[in-house]
Amino acid sequence: MNDTFQFSTDYHCPIGELETVAPGLRRITANNPGPLTFKGTGTYVVGQKDVAVIDPGPLDTSHIDALIDQLGGERITHILITHTHRDHSAATNLLQQRCDAPSYALGTCRALQRPSALPSELDSAGDTEFKPDLVLQDKQSIHGRDWSLQCLSTPGHASNHVAFAEDAFQRVFVGDLVMGWSTPVLLPPDGHLGDYLGSLERLMRRQDKQFWPTHGAPIARTQAVLKHLKNHRLARVESVYESVRQGHTTLSAIVSASYPDLSENLVPAALRSALASVVFLIEQQRLTGDLTQGLNITCGIAK
Repeated sequence: MNDTFQFSTDYHCPIGELETVAPGLRRITANNPGPLTFKGTGTYVVGQKDVAVIDPGPLDTSHIDALIDQLGGERITHILITHTHRDHSAATNLLQQRCDAPSYALGTCRALQRPSALPSELDSAGDTEFKPDLVLQDKQSIHGRDWSLQCLSTPGHASNHVAFAEDAFQRVFVGDLVMGWSTPVLLPPDGHLGDYLGSLERLMRRQDKQFWPTHGAPIARTQAVLKHLKNHRLARVESVYESVRQGHTTLSAIVSASYPDLSENLVPAALRSALASVVFLIEQQRLTGDLTQGLNITCGIAK
C-alpha cells in the first residue's frame, strides 16, 4: 500500500445546507471560511429523530437557525464539543436556546493544560466563555437511540481536544486533530506538539476506516494521513533546530527562513507554530530559551 498522502483543497460543501454525507450522518457548514477554517466549520448531526450535534460552530445565529429549521421535528439530545476554540463551541448557548440538550466536552478552555511558563495572553483562540454541562472522560461511551460514540482524549491541537469514535461505521469525528486540506495549526500554550504526536499515535493504533474532520472533506486513507502528519511535524522540528543552529535564533527569523513567500495573514499562525516546535525542542533539551518571553523568545543550541 502507498502510504504517501497529498492534501487536497478540492472540496465542495454548500453553506447553510444540512446534507446527508454518509449513513446516519448529516453535515451543515457555517459561513466562516478563512485561512484556518478552510470552507467553514462543519457541524455534524449523528443519528435520526433523536440526534447528537457535534461542534455547533461559531457565534452565528443564521447557522443555528438553518440547522434547527432543517432538522424540523427531530430532537437534539446531545451537544458534543471536540474542543473549545471559538469556531467550534461558541454557538453552544445559541443552540441551547433552541433545544434542551446538554453540552459535553473534556472540560473548559485549557482545563487540562499542563502548567506552562508561556505567557497566558498567547491563548487567543480559546472560547473562555464555554462551560460544559457534563464533563467527559476518556473512553466514555455516549448513546442515543440509534447511535453510539466513544470519547477519545486527543490533546495537542488543544488541551481539551476529544475525538468521537463511531465504531459501528469505523469512523471517527476528529475535530481539528486531522485535516485533509492542511496541517492543523498548534497554538501554544494550549496547543502542544508532544501531546499532538501522542494523539496521532493513538489513532494509528485504532485502524479506523474514515475520519470526519470539522473543516474539510472526509478522509478515507486514515493511516496514510496520520503518518504524513507525524512525519511532517517531526521534519518541521528538525527544520527549526537547523535554523537555530545556522543562527536564526528568533521566531521571526525562523519563520522568514522557513517560509520566505508566506502570506502576511498567515505569519501570526506560523510564529506560533514555530513556537510549538521550539517548546518541544526545549522539553527535549536540544534547545535553550526563556519561555516566559513567548513570541519574543531567543533560542540557542543546548550544550
